[in-house]
Amino acid sequence: MIELNYRDPRPIYEQIKDGFRRLILSGVLREGDRLPSVRELSTKLSVNPNTIQRAYRELEAEGVVYTVTAKGTFAASPASLREEKKTALLKSLRETASALYALGVSKEELRRELEELDHD
Repeated sequence: MIELNYRDPRPIYEQIKDGFRRLILSGVLREGDRLPSVRELSTKLSVNPNTIQRAYRELEAEGVVYTVTAKGTFAASPASLREEKKTALLKSLRETASALYALGVSKEELRRELEELDHD
């Protein structure tokens, strides 16, 4: 389910958050599916329960999951997560395009690159 890379410079809780985002976006976890309890995941990953709790709390604040008291934590709709990811990627694309323009790359060159992606 979630795999941790101890060589990754990102904190463990960020890796856990990214892992659940990936599982929801890919459809492995569907809307309403229950996530493992903090204790279960803590034991499975050999991670402090506070780390898992932090990841769940932040995922909930971002709308990726929701918690039902005494029931558990559940996957939210992937639509909002996809929209958030799309917005972030488009922002990154604009920043990259601006940097390429500054290096002298023309709009036509960028257009050709994007069109090549369509043929892959």
